[in-house]
Amino acid sequence: MIKNSSLKIYGMTCTLCAITIETAVNEIEGINKINVSYAAEKAKLQYDNKETTLDNIKEKIELLGFSVGEENEKNTSNGLTREEIERNKLRNLFIISAILSAPLILGMILGGTGFCHSDFNPDSANKWGTFIETLRWKAWVLHNWKLQLTLATIVQFIIGFRFYKSSFYALMSKTFTMDLLVVIGTTAAYFYSLYTSLFKTLTYTLGMVNLYFESSVTIITLVLLGRYLESIAKNRTANSMKELSKLQPKTARVLKNNIEYPVPIEKVSIGDILMVKPGEKIPVDGVVLNGYSSVDESMLTGESIPVEKKKDDFVTGASINKNGTFTFKATKIGSDTVFSNIIRLVEEAQESKAPIQKIADEVSGLFIPAVLSISVSTFLIWYFIILHHQPFIIDIAIIHAVSVLVVSCPCALGLATPAALMVGMGKGAENGILIKNGTKLEQACKIDTIVFDKTGTLTTGELDITDIILFNEKALNLNNQKDLLVLAASAEKLSEHPIGEAIYRYAKHKYGDDLKTADKFEAFPGKGITAVVDNKTLIIGTSNFLKKYSVDLLELKDTLNKFQDQSKTAILVAVNGVLAGTIALSDKIKDNSAKVISSLKKINIEVYMLTGDNKYTALSVANKVGIKNVIAEVQPENKAEEISKLKTNGHIVAMVGDGINDSPALATSDVGFAMGTGTDTAIETGDIVILKEDLTALLDAIKLSKATMRKIRQNLFWAFIYNIIAIPVAVTGHLNPVIGAAAMSFSSISVLLNSLSLKRFKF
Repeated sequence: MIKNSSLKIYGMTCTLCAITIETAVNEIEGINKINVSYAAEKAKLQYDNKETTLDNIKEKIELLGFSVGEENEKNTSNGLTREEIERNKLRNLFIISAILSAPLILGMILGGTGFCHSDFNPDSANKWGTFIETLRWKAWVLHNWKLQLTLATIVQFIIGFRFYKSSFYALMSKTFTMDLLVVIGTTAAYFYSLYTSLFKTLTYTLGMVNLYFESSVTIITLVLLGRYLESIAKNRTANSMKELSKLQPKTARVLKNNIEYPVPIEKVSIGDILMVKPGEKIPVDGVVLNGYSSVDESMLTGESIPVEKKKDDFVTGASINKNGTFTFKATKIGSDTVFSNIIRLVEEAQESKAPIQKIADEVSGLFIPAVLSISVSTFLIWYFIILHHQPFIIDIAIIHAVSVLVVSCPCALGLATPAALMVGMGKGAENGILIKNGTKLEQACKIDTIVFDKTGTLTTGELDITDIILFNEKALNLNNQKDLLVLAASAEKLSEHPIGEAIYRYAKHKYGDDLKTADKFEAFPGKGITAVVDNKTLIIGTSNFLKKYSVDLLELKDTLNKFQDQSKTAILVAVNGVLAGTIALSDKIKDNSAKVISSLKKINIEVYMLTGDNKYTALSVANKVGIKNVIAEVQPENKAEEISKLKTNGHIVAMVGDGINDSPALATSDVGFAMGTGTDTAIETGDIVILKEDLTALLDAIKLSKATMRKIRQNLFWAFIYNIIAIPVAVTGHLNPVIGAAAMSFSSISVLLNSLSLKRFKF
């Protein structure tokens, strides 16, 4: 049986760690797929539990030197998550390392400026007098090799133990990581300094033993600082999802025998009756039973205008009740709620990889062996060719080789894509746009053709009255259109047909107090209804239905032809056997549909409409919104074929739909945009879900995908260019190891900060 699982992995220090885990776990029998995200610190697994178990997979990962735990796992003693504990540990190690390194760094600075003196001369001509001379003499203690050795040993092997541990496990698994470069570089500087201290005490520069303990400890200190800052920035990239999760209420008001009981949200069951008061968050999904209110659903849809809720309306968990009190029945709880599904979809998307990341992964996999080769070559060239293998200046060759090791950084390459994806997808989720995976986000930038479904996508899917025309009004004592509409709506009140419901809904909104009660109501499916309203016998329906009751329709012919040309549905009304009028209805076009179509054309995207409706209705809607390419009268099972034809012609095709019948087309398209107001099937099939009803969110989604990909390209450019420039500078001996370590840390942090700038993206 195939199972999916997500693991939180602790201890990864660079993108090569993620590659190491993927390579090792893929060797286990039964693993179908694994994706490890260094930025999210998670592993997404698909495996056959008949061939392996989750415990076996965890054990394999732990043998590599990493630890596996549950996400947001709390420590019982202090209530902190494992991420917070690790971040605090990095901070503390950095502080201790900085304190121990400070004397060595200060000694290096003072020695380089000629401030230190090994002899005290109170008669010095220095204008600052005896005090400064004494200070210069006392500062000499900073160059005592025993003091430097003691401090450096603590930093190198106690504080820096994590680097040795990580490198050991990496080598055991026959892989290389960034920590290996740090270990080789700092260990070389440390042991060369130790050798010089013990056996070459006569080697002097400016009167001091030429040691490099400060280089090794400073590199470790700066790397720890970089890791600490990186962990803060990585935490911020995932912060939008954590903040979104906090919107979920913790308790609910459950009604039992009209008594209110506050209970934890985990205790709510399907079918429970719950009450929500003004200002409270709705705990779970459900259907309103009693009451009326307006609900702020902006955290789900990004739409700031509250939505009115009344009896039989659906309410969503985590949205905010604004001003009324109502009761509702719970229909979805726990992980089945809309809110929980949104969080799940975004988290899965953030753990996915975009195709562009493969480039960075491939480069990173070859990076460490290449850097090691360059470093060894640097040492050999400097020592044997440039320095003519003179032993007393071998330290110059060593330091240049160390500089190559510490300045090289694959971490920025590994973070370039996932960091931008996490921020971009989080930004989308905050604004009602759910991007399900990185692959589709990358493809969204390349779309050149968008195909729209009609009903529920370009239109509201609800019929709206457009025309009311009266006939024989004087004979029937009808004063105006209102009288006809009130009679028809009063009769249709009991109808279950969508057209009847649309007439009743429209009249109730405009003339609710004038509606009357119908008697002797009878429905004839597919034809019409008859009823008695205010002592008047009404016949409402199609022309054939009215002809059956011998109603004269001669004067209607031109009107019906006009409505047909306009793709409107005409319903005829007869009162006491005489034609009283006709009511025309049409599917209402969504606000901004025409504006969105126009905007898409401006950015050179070709637009199609694909619908099962007849061509007259389709062309009418297409003309109103500005679409020239119309494919009408297409059966649901054939919609996917039409998408395939467009793809065959070389187009990158996006499909926008909302119904079950759109699901095959959504799945076939390069990028499927599902309207969040549509069916669950369409939402599950779509690659990008638009939770707003407003189609402008489609434009926002495309703009966001382009902005995110722009950030990824910027990140990759700076990561590549950094190494392309820094390594040759180090090879030629123009880069101090300490400056290299600082630059290495800054490269990763700069990539993260650039990704975080997406949070300021304006739709």
